[in-house]
Amino acid sequence: MTGIDLANAAVLLGNFVIVPALVYGSQLGLAALGVTLVYGILRFSNFAHGDTMAFGAMAAILCTWTLQAAGISIHPLPTALLTLPLAGLLTMLLLICFDRVIYRPLRRTRAAPESMIIASVGIMFILQGIVRLVLGPGERNFADGERFLVRARDVREAFDLAEGLSIRVTQVVTLVVTALLVLALMIFLYRTRTGKAMRAYSDNKELAQLSGINPEIVVMLTWSIVAILATVAGVLYGLDKGYLPFVYFSLLLPTFAAAIVGGLGNPLGALFGGFVVSFSEIALTYAYKRFLAYLLPERLEPGTLMQVLSTEYKFAVSFLILVLVLLIRPTGLFAGKSV
Repeated sequence: MTGIDLANAAVLLGNFVIVPALVYGSQLGLAALGVTLVYGILRFSNFAHGDTMAFGAMAAILCTWTLQAAGISIHPLPTALLTLPLAGLLTMLLLICFDRVIYRPLRRTRAAPESMIIASVGIMFILQGIVRLVLGPGERNFADGERFLVRARDVREAFDLAEGLSIRVTQVVTLVVTALLVLALMIFLYRTRTGKAMRAYSDNKELAQLSGINPEIVVMLTWSIVAILATVAGVLYGLDKGYLPFVYFSLLLPTFAAAIVGGLGNPLGALFGGFVVSFSEIALTYAYKRFLAYLLPERLEPGTLMQVLSTEYKFAVSFLILVLVLLIRPTGLFAGKSV
């Protein structure tokens, strides 16, 4: 094994495992943040979150088409970034309406968390119907602007390698937007008076009310933040992998797995759980044949794909992680910490 072989192996792993896992983990982390905020503050598991992401992305797509028709863009970045504020606002209004009509009456009657979960399942079907009625069930591609920031061919020529590393603009956008949004959320929750009030409500609802904290304002702020997180996560996922409504429902399993791995109710834990799930899914479904061919002598080169699981079983990894965490550490890796 030479230095060139080692470099080829490293570039290959970066191109097909590390970079995709970082990007996918960021998207899952944002989605899991929304789930963990609802659980931490409102005390129920929101099964409509995946389709909330689909609705937010749908709103962004419609706004993107409108801007593109008017000749407005921010080349080389995707035009969809301009639509995030409006798409987030539309999703926010929708979630607040759902809360006023469905969730608030249940809260006033002190309904069990199971009733809230069932209500969220009903909302999930409503959102699925809205999205399919407006955009249809087919795939939509709304990623314009420059496609690649780094091209595989340029890396091969620059370093005289057999393998190349390609980095798409949407991947960099995902990492940057995720970092900025998580930083803003942490500052809001831990440095502002309103954020501290939300955390106090999460810790002890009755004591928070006795301290003068208005529960309806806390609930409205929670849904507003969840709407923003869901919209951004849905748009970033759609830009990176293409928009297909049913996929967002499928993302519910890895999203809950990420939230539970980090500990339901813990924002930073949800982000960490997103990366645990993404690296596990991609690492276990990647075919290591070419990677090992660079590292092993020719006589020991594998004759099979050296793939632990087929890509069709990617979501089974999330399920396995979910089961293991619930069996070994049900409170998650960051137990004892909450919003």
